[in-house]
Amino acid sequence: MKKSILASFLLVPALLLGACNSGDDTEKSSSTDSDKEVYKVGIDVTYPPFEFEKDGKYVGIDVELIEAIAEDQGFEVELKAMDFKGIIPALQAGQLDVAMGGMSITDDRKKVVDFSEPYFDAGVSLIVSDENTDIESVEDLKGKRVAVKKGTVGANYATSIASEVGFEMVQFDDSPSMFLDVQNGNSVALFEDYPVISYAIAQQDLPLKIVGDRLNDDQYGIGVLKGKNQEILDKINEGLENLKESGEYQEILDNYLAE
Repeated sequence: MKKSILASFLLVPALLLGACNSGDDTEKSSSTDSDKEVYKVGIDVTYPPFEFEKDGKYVGIDVELIEAIAEDQGFEVELKAMDFKGIIPALQAGQLDVAMGGMSITDDRKKVVDFSEPYFDAGVSLIVSDENTDIESVEDLKGKRVAVKKGTVGANYATSIASEVGFEMVQFDDSPSMFLDVQNGNSVALFEDYPVISYAIAQQDLPLKIVGDRLNDDQYGIGVLKGKNQEILDKINEGLENLKESGEYQEILDNYLAE
């Protein structure tokens, strides 16, 4: 799931992404080797195909990717599940070493986060009920209610055009609640990252459909606290490059996105 809004510098992420949600910190990572560095990685497990829970385990593109990078670079990871809007504040508070969650590389986030090289090309899509024949573009949202997920690029995009187009925006903490709001007819549409909604519609047989082409260009990156963890970032970039060269990176994507 995936994204997708400043009195002082330290308040930027709080305003953009909301307060940190302590969430469920139950550790579901494998046991670690005492002689290896262990990095705490924040993820949002309501964001398939990138991060979700299946049979009591955390799985998805981001999970497999960071675990493969860790293996390649000789460190271990502890996966920490939390609301997406809390990941960067937790990074700032020292509760995390690494931020993931299908996190889009944006200028606002770059103020507090150093990003890896991009690892996925995404983009925001407009979604409506599969029975809706009235909404054919964002211009048709005038006077309507639109659902978004807090702290995402989709929410940022909606905010940037809401006044011009003239629609009401309602925000949710997770993607499933946002999907359900449109399914139930409370909102006429939603904005979501293209790979996330495509996967959700196909895997869950959701009565939703994508309208038109992607609305922007968007890339995901892996983040560390700005100016503080260059060593970790170097390992991530080197591991990512090695995985791409070996073909393992593409294998991970194909596990979840191949048709």
